[in-house]
Amino acid sequence: QVQFVESGGGLAQPGGSLRLSCATSGSVFRTSTMAWYRQAPGKQRELVVRISYGGSTYYTDSVKGRFTISRDIAKNVVYLQMNSLKPEDTAVYYCNKYPTSNSWGQGTQVTVSS
Repeated sequence: QVQFVESGGGLAQPGGSLRLSCATSGSVFRTSTMAWYRQAPGKQRELVVRISYGGSTYYTDSVKGRFTISRDIAKNVVYLQMNSLKPEDTAVYYCNKYPTSNSWGQGTQVTVSS
């Protein structure tokens, strides 16, 4: 079963930054497009950003220019650098493949508030 372990969330002020990390197995990392998703209270989980193994990226409009996805292939880790955070970025953030597998990690809570 595929496993994803997210970390790095926390409380940030509007305009602040956080860096999320996601560790997974090498076999998944080497063969899959990886993505970050988020689920805000009372809302459906949504795709935020994805990166193919070849390095092509897609960002949802609301995070373009503020979030950056990257990866460390040697460590099988995907990162999400989040800058200029807004209160509407508050959510639980998850990583998974794209399209998703049925296996979700616990996610990491990001709260943006003054």
